[in-house]
This record gives sequence, structure tokens and C-alpha cells, in this order.
Amino acid sequence: MTSVRLTGYAHGGGCACKIPPGELEAMVAGLGAVPGAADGLLIGLDDGDDAAVLSIDGDRAVVSTVDFFTPVVDDPYDWGRIAAANALSDVYAVGGRPLMAVNLLGWPRDTLPMELAREVLRGGHDVAARAGCHVTGGHSIDDPEPKYGMAVTGLADPGRLLRLDAARPGLPLSLSKPLGIGVLNTRHKATGEPFPQAVAAMTTLNEDAARLALEAGARAATDVTGFGLLGHLYKMARASGVTAVVNAAAVPYLEGAREAVRDGFVSGGTRRNLSWVAPHTDFGRIAEPERLLLADAQTSGGLLVAGEVPGAAVIGELVERAPDGPVIVVR
Repeated sequence: MTSVRLTGYAHGGGCACKIPPGELEAMVAGLGAVPGAADGLLIGLDDGDDAAVLSIDGDRAVVSTVDFFTPVVDDPYDWGRIAAANALSDVYAVGGRPLMAVNLLGWPRDTLPMELAREVLRGGHDVAARAGCHVTGGHSIDDPEPKYGMAVTGLADPGRLLRLDAARPGLPLSLSKPLGIGVLNTRHKATGEPFPQAVAAMTTLNEDAARLALEAGARAATDVTGFGLLGHLYKMARASGVTAVVNAAAVPYLEGAREAVRDGFVSGGTRRNLSWVAPHTDFGRIAEPERLLLADAQTSGGLLVAGEVPGAAVIGELVERAPDGPVIVVR
């Protein structure tokens, strides 16, 4: 079992296998609220927030999200842990608390041992348990490419949500995890070299970061996943009508990330992210390797918060958008 390289069974890996952001936005355009459905939708499709939020009453709102992907690491237990942390992150990213999850599993049952699938599910279960979130079954299919994730339901205070359109000029930008997960995972897929620092980052829950952000009075946040720091920052700044100024020297990276870019371990998803944000970004003198790192497709990345969060790196600020000015400036 330990000799099976799960990443070799996937065309992509982790959140780097997402449909490119520009294509996704075109695909879901116009698919907003359903006429005649119950009122109370607080967060929906309008800006591409991390989860849907529906008001139950004045004190409670239900949070709903789903996330799954192909293997990002070869170890099945670690893959399960990463996928679960990534799915739970969408609840934290809107200021919620996960309550219950169901598994989503695609498995090539004639190709890979079912014992490996059990290890994937065990990893997901253990991380959900750490979050105090029940795992209650789910759905599985026979699939030529392995896939795993969770649909998660949570609760939030409707008066204390974190959303994309609530960022305001004058606020700092905080990032709770270092970047570089994507390029290290790409290197791992190509070479089999393990990167425990990447696994540790991906399996760290965003629970504390979300709690601290809410305690600090933050109202705008997102998690940094498949669209990279720049892609998710672009969505926030665009929705809020502000310009985000990023101090490139202040952005933290995992050990080995710069070397991975230098050696060419850059996913197609990362390059597509950069192509998507480039027309809306003033990069100044920032060279391509740095641009690629800022657009690196993360899996189970940190929270990006409009506001200062204890323990998180302050990587820039939000300013007024000038007429016809860029949405992002990188210095």
C-alpha cells in the first residue's frame, strides 16, 4: 500500500485541478437566486464567495459548501486529512462553524485497493473530529480517477459574516498561512519527494484564524486555494470596489517554494491564474518567478483577511480605487 503513488493516477492535483476562474465565472453567469425559493439568502453566487449562507432567524444562519479534488500527495491518509481541512476551510472563510459533513469519494475499484480508500476516509474523519464536526456517511462512485472531498454544513451569526464584498479602504491585508503549497505539490507529483512542511500547512485548520479575525472585527475574508493569492485577492478587491496593494517582500513562503519555481515545477493551474489576473494587476518591476508564486494554486491555504489578525502576516493594504486604476498593485 505504501508503494502506491496516488498522484500518478490524477491528471492534476489538489485545488490546481479546478476549472480556471475565468471559465468558471462564464459558466455560472446568470445562475443566481432561484425565483420562488425561500428568502434569506445572505451569501450566494454573486461574487463567488467561499460558501452559501442562508438566514434561519436573527441569530443563526446555515452555511453550506462542498469541495473535492484529485490526489495532491501520495499518502492516502494525508490526502484525506488535506481534503477535509480544505472543505472545512470554506465554512471558516465566511465566519462559520462546521457542524456536519458527508464524504464524496470517487475510486477506481478495479485499479487501487479499497484499503487505500479506507485510509483516505480515515484521514478525513480524523480532521473533521479535530474540528468538532460530525461525519455522517456520504456518496461514492466507481471512478477511473480517484477523487475525495466533503460537503459541509455549518452555522454562523448572520451579523458577523466574513464576505468578499465587505473590504474597505484603509484596512491592512493579513495572510494566515505561507504560500508555496502548489509548487511543492507539483514537485512531489513529478519526483515523489516528500514535503512535510507543505503537508503540515495543508492539514492546519483555519479555525483559529477565522475566530481571531472575527474577534478583531473583520468583515471581509476568503481562503486562498486554487486561484492563488492573486486570484482570490482579485475577487475580493473587485467585489468591494477597492484596490489591493501587495508588498511582495512581506509575503511568507514555505521552505523550498522558490527553488521549486526556479526548477520549473509550476502547474498549469498556476499559469492560468496569472493569465487571469494579469490584465487587472500592476506588477511594476516584479519578475515572473515572483508573479508565479503569488498566483500559485494553493490547496487548503490560509485565510486572506481585510484587517489585522494576530499571528498572521500583514502583506499589504486596501486603498481607494482610482478611475480606471488597477484592481491589484504589487510592489
